[in-house]
Amino acid sequence: MTNPNTAALAAAGVSIWLDDLSRERLDSGSLARLVEERDVVGVTTNPSIFANALANGAAYEQQIRELVADGADVDRAILEITTEDVRRACDELRPVFDATGGVDGRVSIEVSPLHAHDTEATVAEAKLLWERVDRPNAMIKIPATVEGLPAITEAIASGISVNVTLIFSLPRYREVINAYLTGLEQARERGHDLSTIHSVASFFVSRVDVEIDKRLDASGAEGAAELRGRAAVANARLAYQVFEQSFDSERARVLLADGANAQRPLWASTGVKDPSLPDTLYVVELVAPSTVNTMPEATLEAVADHGEVRGDAVAGTYHDANKLLDAIDAAGISYTEVVDQLEREGVEKFVVSWRELQATVAEQLERAAE
Repeated sequence: MTNPNTAALAAAGVSIWLDDLSRERLDSGSLARLVEERDVVGVTTNPSIFANALANGAAYEQQIRELVADGADVDRAILEITTEDVRRACDELRPVFDATGGVDGRVSIEVSPLHAHDTEATVAEAKLLWERVDRPNAMIKIPATVEGLPAITEAIASGISVNVTLIFSLPRYREVINAYLTGLEQARERGHDLSTIHSVASFFVSRVDVEIDKRLDASGAEGAAELRGRAAVANARLAYQVFEQSFDSERARVLLADGANAQRPLWASTGVKDPSLPDTLYVVELVAPSTVNTMPEATLEAVADHGEVRGDAVAGTYHDANKLLDAIDAAGISYTEVVDQLEREGVEKFVVSWRELQATVAEQLERAAE
């Protein structure tokens, strides 16, 4: 029995992916229920999600004991644990993958954030994760840092499906699309079947409002209060315009004619941080065909309970979105400064989570060895 609100999202062309994964969720059947009852057709993970899963879950105890017996160190234990969860989730979602021709049924696993500014290390780990998960419906998450761009190209050229993460700005998004198209061109030269390579571009939403609203509050500019809570949606809507333009280009059309897939925009960080804003804001206001919305479970349940899906919420909004960003600029807030800061902070937050994950696993290995 599916939910009418999530079903309406799916009917409008939005793929619902769950932004969470844990061994407990897999063992309990929770993921399977969300697929059946909430139209979930994919899963995303990140270092924070795995850090929380390992810190709070007893479901990993058996595997931890086996890893200790095998002499595994912390980094190998993390690799074994996380790829096992992702492999199992891929198998759970394989029917969706088959039914959608590979478009959905995807499960994303991220390269270590410690490599966010190291192209070669990112490429090496992307290939390792792809090989270890060993499922066609996996996606490897690579951050959209300057150093991540050539890594994205190489992963795509190698036939690896990629979820590009931590995109905050329109200029960087254009670079991400270029990296994807370049990767497809190289993949074609290497003899890969382009139809098997998929990618999404994860454009982060809520953090844009958090930072810009903080600056609006401090600016004292006339009309600043009316601009609060609106920048993130405007930014994402303009990203969708970039998507439409880029994949209608001659370069993209040639690749699509050869069997390639468009790189879909994915709305990430869709949990609303400001309690004064509607908790479904970054879902219902970003409904558009050929998009993905990855939601924490609380946001997914809010949509199921009271999300008003009114069809395409993006078409025809580009003029107003540009005017809004212009008004924010006129209030003395630098778009470039904001998005650069958010990218730096995004990497830093994932590094902190990764260190927490390492510490948690180290503690559990030590405890199991006693």
